[in-house]
This record gives sequence, C-alpha cells and structure tokens, in this order.
Amino acid sequence: MADTLTITDNRTGKTYEVAITDGAIKATDLKKIRTEAADDQGLLTYDPACMNTAACRSSITYIDGDKGVLLYRGYPIEQLAEHSTYLETAYLILNGELPTADQLKTWTHRITMHTMVHENIKKFMEGFTYDAHPMGVFVSTVAAMSTFYPDGKLIFDAERRQMQILRLIAKTPTIAAYAYRHSIGRPYVYPDNDLSFTGNFLNMLFKMTEMKYRPDPALVRALDVLFILHADHEQNCSTSTMRGIGSSHVDPYSALAGAAAALYGPLHGGANEAVLRMLKDIGSVANIPGFIERVKAGEGRLMGFGHRVYKSYDPRAKIIKRTAYEVFEVTGKNPLLDIALELERIALEDEYFVSRKLYPNVDFYSGLIYQAMGFPVEMFAVLFAIARTVGWVAQWEEMLLDSEQKIFRPRQIYTGAEPRDYVAMDARP
Repeated sequence: MADTLTITDNRTGKTYEVAITDGAIKATDLKKIRTEAADDQGLLTYDPACMNTAACRSSITYIDGDKGVLLYRGYPIEQLAEHSTYLETAYLILNGELPTADQLKTWTHRITMHTMVHENIKKFMEGFTYDAHPMGVFVSTVAAMSTFYPDGKLIFDAERRQMQILRLIAKTPTIAAYAYRHSIGRPYVYPDNDLSFTGNFLNMLFKMTEMKYRPDPALVRALDVLFILHADHEQNCSTSTMRGIGSSHVDPYSALAGAAAALYGPLHGGANEAVLRMLKDIGSVANIPGFIERVKAGEGRLMGFGHRVYKSYDPRAKIIKRTAYEVFEVTGKNPLLDIALELERIALEDEYFVSRKLYPNVDFYSGLIYQAMGFPVEMFAVLFAIARTVGWVAQWEEMLLDSEQKIFRPRQIYTGAEPRDYVAMDARP
C-alpha cells in the first residue's frame, strides 16, 4: 500500500490523496483542498511556534525526546562527551564523519591560526560602557565582523564559505573573552596558540600577571564537555533563526548575530541563570518542601525541569551532573549543590512532576558548574553561544546547499478589519 493520507473535506465532500514521505506531508499539498469560493487560496496549516511542523531536512542532529536520545551525525552524545573533544566534535558536525588523526591536526591548526581578531574590533568593543551586558557586546561585535570580512558575502564560493566558518568558530571565544574582560575593566589577553581550544579560552578570560597561564586540566576538560553538549540541538529557536536569516543569503556574521540574539532570551540561553536565581531564592534544603507546594499551586516555576523536546531525562543533564562533581573537586563544592540535589530527588519522586514528564534538563546543573569555575551569570549565554557556533554554521551551510530551501516566509491567518475607505480627520468619530 502506498504511503498516502486520504483527506475528505466535509465542506465539499471531495476526497484528496496526499503523499506521506519520511512521516510527513508537504504543507503545500494542502493548497489543492479548497472550496468553490473565488477567494479561497487553499487549506493552510496553523501551527504557532512550529510545535509540529518540519521546516527542513537535516542530517546533523537527531533527537528522540521520549527515549532521551541525542545523536550528532549518528553518534550518541554520551560517547562523544566521554571520548571526544570539542574541536573533534565540531569537525564531525560540519563534515559528517569523525576526522582521521591528520585531518584533526590540520583542522585544529587552522582554527588556532584564526583566533586573533582585528585590532579595530578591540577598539569597537572599547566603545561599550563598562556595565554593558557581555551578551549584548557579543551580539553586536559578531554583527560588526561582517564589515571586517566583506568576502563573507560570497556564500556560494565553497572556499570563501569555509573561511568564514573557520573564522567564526575560532574568533567567537576571543570576542567573548574580550567582552568579559571589558566588563571588569581588565586589559584584553591575546590568544595563546600553545593551548587547546578551551584552555586558550580560559587563558583569555582569567590570565593575570603570570608569564604563562596554565589552566587546570580538569576545568579544561569540563568546559570541553559542556561545549560538546551545547554544540547543536536540532531546530531550536536560535538555530531556526540562523536558518531563517541565512535564507535571505546574507553573510554568516549577520545571520549568526541574529541567532545569538535569539539565544539571549531568558527562555533559551538564559535558562541556567534562572535556575541559579531559583536555588538562591529557595535558600536552604529545609525550604524545598514549601517551594514545591507553591509550584504545584501555580505560585512559582520549577526552573531547569522540562523541555519542549525531551519527555524523559535530558541525556545532557546526566552528563553535566557527573561533570559537576569533577569540577567541584577542583573548585570546591558550590553551596547551592545540596539544594539542587534535594530538589531533583523530591521532584523525581513526586507524582505531580513525574506525570507531567518534568525531568531535569541541561540547564539545571550547567549554571552551577559555570559559577564554580568563576563565570558571572551574565556570561552564561555567551558560553552557550561559543559552543553553539559550530551548530549554527553547520545548519546554515546545510540550508544553503539544500535545493528545496527558499527565503523563509511563513503564511499567516489574517484577523484584521475588512477593506474600508480612508476617513478624513474631521469626519472621524
């Protein structure tokens, strides 16, 4: 039997056959379902926030939210977090396969050679006030990069396109570090090519007067794991923004600035900051039962639990929880950890939360780790943006090379006034 959907339009009595491919129907196939009315342009689908609409085909990331599965190019996130590095995972996400030793060496060298930013970018960043939010500085500076690299507009030149991808992955940590140093009034620290990707980032953030900054290997590894976990996550808000802006064929710096702006929002990249605020407001383990009851009564929200996609335990949250303990062995335990652990224990045993499939997500423990490593909460979304850069540019390139993609323009259902004539000022009621 052919994979089709039979639709009967009860308004007209007509029956239509619509093809099913990969578990989906084409929304444009519904246009043929129409009444005899002259102004009927065919049936639309109405799906606010794209809750059940596939806007693209992608071979990059796969999520099974019911089973708690996350794969990059087919590889389980658990295996990548345990065995891979961020740059190796970045290569995988961009190229579809894990690199050979020589490929990884070349790739790492090319990224390392592009970590410096133009001196005028430093001057541009110096124009922000000292209390400017680092994420606002980051978004603005990434957008400004398009003026420094006009060849970024040549998006269908494969070699030039790869150059912009290299520049973005290599330079976003430098921009982020400069934004942080600017916010605390410290001089910018140039990249150190002897260090790893995440080790160099820590150097640019935290180096003081020492001749050579030597980051703690455990913290370098923890940051690598966190970056791997955040590298891509299918068609989320910021990734869809990257694709949507990129569909106009603008340069990738402008598109990525838009994606980062979407990430800036508290419902996306700012969620782990909200978790920390919640834990601080709870104050102590003794206050957790009362907090839980207020959440059930609709008087508060349990931040860091539940996810649009995951209806079981977020696989990234399990990895981050283990990573937290490794970090705390170096930094000392975050005083909020006991509250977080007890809150998780109670929530996972409470039928109210279990029945609603509210399980810890990636944001529940990540903020505790970042705080223990010395990052202010204002930097959390910036850290997310550095990690997600590779996912954004991979999705952007996939969109550009997809012959089915056109400039993004969803339809609407008009609910405004009927056609009417202009009324002169003196005749208006």
